[in-house]
This record gives sequence, C-alpha cells and structure tokens, in this order.
Amino acid sequence: MINRSKNFSDTKAALTLAALGVVFGDIGTSPLYALRECFAGPNSIPISEPNVLGAVSLIFWFLVLIVCVKYVVFVMRADNKGEGGILALMALVHRIGPEKFRNFTIIPFLGILGAALLFSDGVITPAISVLSAVEGLNVATPLFAPFVIPLSLVVLAFLFAFQARGTSKIGALFGPVVLIWFITIGITGILSIIRVPTVLQAINPLYAVHLLSSSGWKGFSLLGTAFLAVTGAEVLYADMGHFGKKAIRAAWFFLVFPALIFNYMGQGALLLQTGGNPENLFYQLSPLWFLYPLVIISTAATVIASQAVISGAFSLARQAVQLGFWPRTRVVHTSKSNIGQVYLPFINLALFVVTLLLVIGFKQSGNLASAYGIAVSATMLITTVLLLLIARILWRVPRFVLLPIGLFFCVLDVSLFAANLSKFLSGGWIVVFFAAAIWILMTTWVAGRRILQKQVLAESIPVEQFVKDVAAQNLPRIQKTGVFLSGNAICVPRVLLHNYKHNGILHAQTLIVSVQTEETPYVPSKDRLSVTDLGQGIYKIVLRYGFMESPNVPAALTAAAIPDIPRDVNQLSFFLGKESLVLARSKTMVMWRKQIFLYLTRNALSASAFFELPSNRVVELGVQIRF
Repeated sequence: MINRSKNFSDTKAALTLAALGVVFGDIGTSPLYALRECFAGPNSIPISEPNVLGAVSLIFWFLVLIVCVKYVVFVMRADNKGEGGILALMALVHRIGPEKFRNFTIIPFLGILGAALLFSDGVITPAISVLSAVEGLNVATPLFAPFVIPLSLVVLAFLFAFQARGTSKIGALFGPVVLIWFITIGITGILSIIRVPTVLQAINPLYAVHLLSSSGWKGFSLLGTAFLAVTGAEVLYADMGHFGKKAIRAAWFFLVFPALIFNYMGQGALLLQTGGNPENLFYQLSPLWFLYPLVIISTAATVIASQAVISGAFSLARQAVQLGFWPRTRVVHTSKSNIGQVYLPFINLALFVVTLLLVIGFKQSGNLASAYGIAVSATMLITTVLLLLIARILWRVPRFVLLPIGLFFCVLDVSLFAANLSKFLSGGWIVVFFAAAIWILMTTWVAGRRILQKQVLAESIPVEQFVKDVAAQNLPRIQKTGVFLSGNAICVPRVLLHNYKHNGILHAQTLIVSVQTEETPYVPSKDRLSVTDLGQGIYKIVLRYGFMESPNVPAALTAAAIPDIPRDVNQLSFFLGKESLVLARSKTMVMWRKQIFLYLTRNALSASAFFELPSNRVVELGVQIRF
C-alpha cells in the first residue's frame, strides 16, 4: 500500500513538473516586460508612489480575477472530455444543439474568430519573449546593443528548426528549467520586497481604482498595458488535455502564482526605492554578478514559452483541419505515446517567417508590446461568452447567480479589449491584420466546402436507390474489393457513379466509406466503425474520429472483422475523385473569394495522404465541378 501511494505521488509530481514546463512559460515570462511598459511604454505614467502602487495593484488583481478565478476555477471546468481550448469549447457548445439558441450559426463563427486570433498571438509571443530576454544584455553593457536583433533571430531560427523533433525529446528539460526560472524570479522579488516592504500595500485594490480614476485617458490605456501580465492565461485552458486540471491547478497555486506576485511586487519595490530608469526593470532586480546567468535562464524560459505557444498553434491547426475549418495539411506525430504531440510543417514555416519579419520590423520588445494584447483580450471575451452559454444550458446555473458573475466578467473583458484597441495605431494593427487574413481564409474555406457539398448532394443519388439499380441489372463483377471514399453516408460517391456508368462494371465487394469528425476530442475504438450491409455486395461504412485524432482509413478497415472483406490492405483498391474546379460567376460567392478557395483547394494535402492510403493501391478519377 505504501509503495502504491508513493508511485502515485511520484507520477502526480512528474505530471505537475511537466505541466510547469509547457503550460506556464508564456505567462511566466510576462515579468520581463509587463510592469516596465506601464512606466516606459508609449502610454506610460510618471514614476511616483501612488502610481507604482496602483500599477502593481492592477497587475495583482488581474492575476487573481482573470487567471485564478476565471480560468483556473471556472473555465477549466468546461472541458470537452478532458480537452480545452477555444475550438474544443466551441465544439462543446455546438453539441448542445440549435434548438437551444436562436442564433446558433454564430457559434462556429465565434470559434473561427477565436482560432484566428490565437494564431496571430502565436507569431507575437515568440518575437516579444525572445527579444525581451536578449535585451537583458544591454543592462550589462551597451556594447551588446547591435547584437540583440541578430542573436534573437539566431535563437528563433534554432527554435523553429527543432520543432520537427517534437516536444517529447526536449520535454524532459522544460519542467526543470521553468522551475528554476520561477524560483529565481520569486527570490529576486522577495529580496527587493524586504528592502521596501511598503510595496505590499498594493494588495489593496483601492490603489488600482485610484490610479485608473485619476489618470484619465492614460488610466484607460493602462488597462491594456497591465493586461500583458495575464496574456498566457488562455494557454492554461488550451493545454488542459495534455496534463489535466489537477496538475495545472497545483502548479499555478503552489508555485507560479506566488512567484509572479513576488516578482511584480519586487519590481514595484525597486521603483519605490530608486525612482530610476524603468528600462529593463526586471534585470535591475538582479545583483550584477548574477546578471549573465539570469539572461541565460531568461532566454531559456522564453524559448520554452515560445515552444508552448507554437505547440499550441500546431494543436489548434490540427483541430481546425479535423473540424473542417482549414484545408487538409500534413500532420507529423512526434511521439508514439502522446497523441497530442504533433508537428505541422506548413504552420511551422509560416510562423517562422512572420516571427522573423516582426523582429526585424519592430526591433524592440517595447514596440512589440504595443501590438500585444488585442488578440488575447478578444479571445478571452469569446471564451466568456461561450462559457456563459455552457453554464446556463449544461450546468443549469440559476440566473440570479449567473447574471452578476457573467456581467462582471463581460464588463471586464470588454473593457480590456477596448483598452487594447487603443494600441491599434502604435502596432496593434499588425495583429488585427493577421487575424483578419486568417479569418478570411478560414471562413472562405468553410463557405466554399459548404457550397460544393450542396452541389454534390443535388447531383447525387441515394445509396439505397443505387443498390436497387444494381440489383435490377446483371452487371459483370470484378472479384476484388473496391473502397470508395464519400463525403457523406447518404449519397453515392461521384467516383463510384463514374466507374459504374462509364465502365459498366462493379467490384464484388464495394465499400462506400464516409469519414466523420465528431465534436469530441477522441472516439472510443468500439465506436470507431459502423457497417451497414446494403445487399448486392455493397456496404456502407462510417468511420468516426475525434477532432484530436488523425484518420487512418486502411488501419480501421483491416482491423474490423467485416464478413467477406479481406483484412490485408494489399487486397483493397481505394478510389478517389480528384475535383477540378471551373470558376464561374454566381451569387453564391464573390469571385475574389472563389479565387482564394481555388488556391486553398489546390494546395491542400491530398485525400490519399491525409487518410494514410497506400499510394500503390489508390486510383484517382478526375471530376470536373462548376463552382
């Protein structure tokens, strides 16, 4: 009994340490720039005791209300069978059904918008984090100033180059490094607090209220600046499926939250003590002898923070593909034991190119800080809206409880989003541009596929009718098994009709296979496959996968014990229809969006590769569609 408890305890500790390394890197590196920007940014306020206490108080209560209360306590309860993130949350709401909402179609729209915003956040985080860490060299000597950008580019290049190896190979280093990071920032903060303990008065929220009310327009802008301290909160929810609620909550309350509070308080104490230069405020907490080790630790922590965001972008892109929000793209599994660890080459290359351009274009982390926050604050607002729907419909929270809590967080999120919008002209436009571009691509893909599906359904015949036609004719049958992939389980695939009409033959065993993505992360193996024997050697097969799974059609078919169907993949022939779109003017979609859809279609991963079909067993028949 003792050994079992010890093993369980060791496993829980290891999981918590792993969560520490992956989940908290983003929010954990915010002390590098968050408080600094309040006194050195474009909307900075003068250094004075009321202002310092007010700014520290604002950050303290943001961490308490947004992270501790909203995300760790409430949002993490809204898991979709253990998975979190904006698309998982959208899928959870979507499963409630249209009968519960008047404007049900807005739910997928909110999910797509949230995904677009998080993708744009994925290019800002690596740039601002790595730049902030390397800029610490300027504290030691200004001689390093010309090398900050080149060194940042080198670090980012190595970061993105190693993505193909997968987080499993370097994940063992994540937890210990971030553990050292939080212990370090906590100790440096405590030492500063000991020298100026009056900074602890910032726990009183009245200091934050007084600062906001007495600063006018700058006070409103300050909301967006202090918000930088909580920009990693969404990652806590997004990575919930990898580590579980308990591990994330334990790491947050027992280490991360105290370390962050001590460091922000320590930075505030330093300002109260010296009233000096707020530039590189974080590094001024360090004794001179520890500066270079601190820069090394900071750089390692920011790389890990960037890694977490990039990995999150991979998972988000994979979910988007499975839910039909993005074209099929290549997915590489980097871990045999953890299905969530994936690498998407196209997404990695796109993030790398845009991140490098941001570093070269903005040059300083302070400039990038102005662009940071809009995407995250908008995503947090969307999360709040979806969470309120779940609380009312699924959790059945009484209105008298839900209304005041929901109103409070909605007002808070709207205020933070509006405050971050004030950064639009000073750099925030770049995030809005990225998010808008991604949103246009995703909505165009969704709309285009819907239009094509309607056209195909209008020109198709039901499977049952096809079976009757086959029974009425004495067609020659090839003594082999043909697998015809279909977009739905109702109608006959076009490629099967072409083979039937033009060649006048049919396989002895004809499998009409439809792959469906469920609005759950994973589908149990017992529910993976359903078979309907339609007669005449024709079978309708539906394969179900979760949005966190990659479909493998041959493996699913050969693993199932279907009578008269060979279990050797080399005895199966897979037939695919290769769509060739002919653009034509119509009222269904404007021409420029049709051009985008055509480009996305041509560059999407082939169905053969996406469904892992053996290339030597695939037959493609061209199908021309007027679009």
